[in-house]
Amino acid sequence: MHARLLDQLGAAIASGRIAPGTVLRLEEVQERYGASRTVAREVVRSLEVMRLTASKRRVGVTVRDPAEWNHYDPQLIRWQLDGEHRETALRTLMELRWAVEPSAARFAALRATPEERGRLSALATRLRTTAKARDLSTFLGHDIAFHHVVLAASRNPMFCQLSDVVAEVLTGRTSHGLMPPEPQPEAVALHVRVAAAIADGDADRAEGAMRDIMVQARDEVAEQFE
Repeated sequence: MHARLLDQLGAAIASGRIAPGTVLRLEEVQERYGASRTVAREVVRSLEVMRLTASKRRVGVTVRDPAEWNHYDPQLIRWQLDGEHRETALRTLMELRWAVEPSAARFAALRATPEERGRLSALATRLRTTAKARDLSTFLGHDIAFHHVVLAASRNPMFCQLSDVVAEVLTGRTSHGLMPPEPQPEAVALHVRVAAAIADGDADRAEGAMRDIMVQARDEVAEQFE
């Protein structure tokens, strides 16, 4: 019940169906959603942690302005990608990836451990195999792992904490049919190039190949909304 109510309220806030400034009263939440007071209170607390709402004395729980939300929260990202403003959410997330991941690849080429370099090479091979097999579910898992290793290998903890954000973007593209039935060979080849550049310690080549991945992903998403 907690998870269901959190999804219903969170998605409604994320989509704007419950507008900023709206006051959520526990009694009304209980009555509307058939939840106990304990569950309603726990859900409200979860929304506060995500900065979607704020509690004010003698006012109640108020929906915050979107500018105050924790936009890095994976669950909020999921709600936004599930909602009617998916295109806007994807564009925003792609801009974030564009700003961070090429730099992360550059630093990974300079700082990755031998184990990380080997893991990236292995994941690139698995991406190529699963792409040809049109196994999008397994491909997704390898793709998430690949980008996580790059971010972690940058040795920048702030970059690394974006792994969950990237995972939600990749998952959202797949679950909403925004990926081609067979991942583009060019995209897979670029992942192989990133892995090879990081293995060779070539920072410029790693950064350039990752930037090309971002361009290719941006163009794929744009085509789906034309």
